[in-house]
Amino acid sequence: MRTVIAGRLVELPGTIAAIRAALDEDRVKVFDAEIPHVPVAELPLALARWALSTTDADREDAELFERLARGEDVRE
Repeated sequence: MRTVIAGRLVELPGTIAAIRAALDEDRVKVFDAEIPHVPVAELPLALARWALSTTDADREDAELFERLARGEDVRE
């Protein structure tokens, strides 16, 4: 899987094992506790969320929401 973060093309982990391997020890525990209980219909979204969590996407989103809250025009 690929996405653009901060203007750069980023390769995301594309398997459950690769996502798990990209997480730190504490987050692996949360991942292992959550994933077996995610309903099948929600699994792709949950895995995408976890894959994105291995990047700076959350920080980029937070910065964008802060700019929007200040009333900035964020259109590019």
